[in-house]
Amino acid sequence: MTILTTRITLSAMLAAGLSFSAVNYAATDHNQQDTQAMIAVNDGVSAHPVWWKEAVFYQVYPRSFKDSDGDGIGDLKGLTEKLDYLKALGINAIWINPHYDSPNTDNGYDIRDYRKIMKEYGTMDDFDRLIAEMKKRDMRLMIDVVVNHTSNEHEWFVESKKSKDNPYRDYYIWRDGKDGTPPNNYPSFFGGSAWQKDNATQQYYLHYFGVQQPDLNWDNPKVREEVYDMLRFWIDKGVSGLRMDTVATFSKNPAFPDLTPKQLQNFAYTYTQGPNLHRYIQEMHQKVLAKYDVVSAGEIFGVPLEEAAPFIDQRRKELDMAFSFDLIRLDRAVEERWRRNDWTLSQFRQINNRLVDMAGQHGWNTFFLSNHDNPRAVSHFGDDRPEWRTRSAKALATLALTQRATPFIYQGDELGMTNYPFTSLSEFDDIEVKGFWQDFVETGKVKPDVFLENVKQTSRDNSRTPFQWSNTSQAGFTTGTPWFRINPNYKNINAEEQTQNPDSIFHFYRQLIALRHATPAFTYGTYRDLDPNNNEVFAYTRELNQQRYLVVVNFKEKPVHYVLPKTLSIKQPLLESGQKDKVEPNATTLELQPWQSGIYQLN
Repeated sequence: MTILTTRITLSAMLAAGLSFSAVNYAATDHNQQDTQAMIAVNDGVSAHPVWWKEAVFYQVYPRSFKDSDGDGIGDLKGLTEKLDYLKALGINAIWINPHYDSPNTDNGYDIRDYRKIMKEYGTMDDFDRLIAEMKKRDMRLMIDVVVNHTSNEHEWFVESKKSKDNPYRDYYIWRDGKDGTPPNNYPSFFGGSAWQKDNATQQYYLHYFGVQQPDLNWDNPKVREEVYDMLRFWIDKGVSGLRMDTVATFSKNPAFPDLTPKQLQNFAYTYTQGPNLHRYIQEMHQKVLAKYDVVSAGEIFGVPLEEAAPFIDQRRKELDMAFSFDLIRLDRAVEERWRRNDWTLSQFRQINNRLVDMAGQHGWNTFFLSNHDNPRAVSHFGDDRPEWRTRSAKALATLALTQRATPFIYQGDELGMTNYPFTSLSEFDDIEVKGFWQDFVETGKVKPDVFLENVKQTSRDNSRTPFQWSNTSQAGFTTGTPWFRINPNYKNINAEEQTQNPDSIFHFYRQLIALRHATPAFTYGTYRDLDPNNNEVFAYTRELNQQRYLVVVNFKEKPVHYVLPKTLSIKQPLLESGQKDKVEPNATTLELQPWQSGIYQLN
């Protein structure tokens, strides 16, 4: 592994805990922005320097991160205990999945009370202490905002069910059926109909997700005001970021027409076409977001890239950045989301290029290769076989931390945690997998063995196994019985071993994060893919203020002789992984080893 200096020595930054983001944050008033400060990008684009573009985010799935009380479920105290681990990694901000009171039908995405803490996670005092401890470390917290739907145990829905004239009836979407059948043919994301009949009033309520997750009626101004007031509550507590869950489905078509056969093939897209969607997001921005130094990130699942830009165009005053799924789902068909298809590097990079173009001059993206809804990055985009796992995990890290977008690292990716070796349906916890089984296997459309072979690679349960802290009992996650299965490879893949090993994936991430923080070009610089059709080597440049950098990743398990474009030559290597020979000054070729990655300063 080779690492040299760039602007500030990385070793000094690591020792001092400094970063480009931290310096920028410390030098400005927390509640003010210098509207005159601009960093010019040499392709004619200008990017306003703000903390959330420069930050490296880390996603914590609290249930599986660290258990502090032995009940087998991760909690807020456990997260607080591990803040120094994340600080050592170089993390600036943490996104936590829903922390609210919930029956946990969908692991917290079914909220019973927006102003209470999930009892398994702790108390409001625990939350306040988490915020306080993060501020001591110059770290910020982003929370998950789930307001497309609530739990069916939320007091609003309990009231709404009581009668057709209840004051809360219009907080949700109720319709009469048609001849004893649902109001229309809308399917649920989790299988079956998106309508559920309530026997008390003989009407159906809408649920895009689980039966226990009734959709809120955003056309009701009272609902929107309830949401905005709730957002103010958490921001006033010290929250700095809001991740908007399934934001593109807030607005519904009030006519609820039947979907055509073509629409049913990609109903997720149809659900993003509500007539008032952008008006409601703009209203939320005007009434809440614009009044605070807070970042908003929208999960725009179902929105195609050609329609994504309006969500993040800063001139429209909607959201700051978006989670787009075209890249992470490039090998999944929209009509069979459980099935894995083959993919190529050329497909991958061309989608990524479209993401960069989509953000354009006035928008900003996130970049992520895994999260709580997708399989493990190294198993999905790398090679998790023992001989290639470390190399490919480092290669993917190099890619993720040099994009023109805000990087989000999912817990365990910095260790190269892998998919779980599922062997039967009974081993899965996910409500989505069980819904797919009902829709495809029980109906005879797909054979059980074919379904299981695919879903063990694509299931989101892969990313929800408990964090592997050590090689001790229960991987150091809990002293009790864990809520979900622990990957048996924890004895070889764990944080304790990697934090002590200077050549580990963890330490490579640490160096990458420091390099990104020290080099503004990796945040704001021009991004140029050097060969979009190349299926072996992913090479691109980042350039800012006459400083040029080359990033190269060999996606193959074989050596590749790579020739740089004629106008490029290497000045010096900054950080490499898997290399065999030293790169000489002015080099125009690279003898890439299997899964080698490198970052080079260009002449």
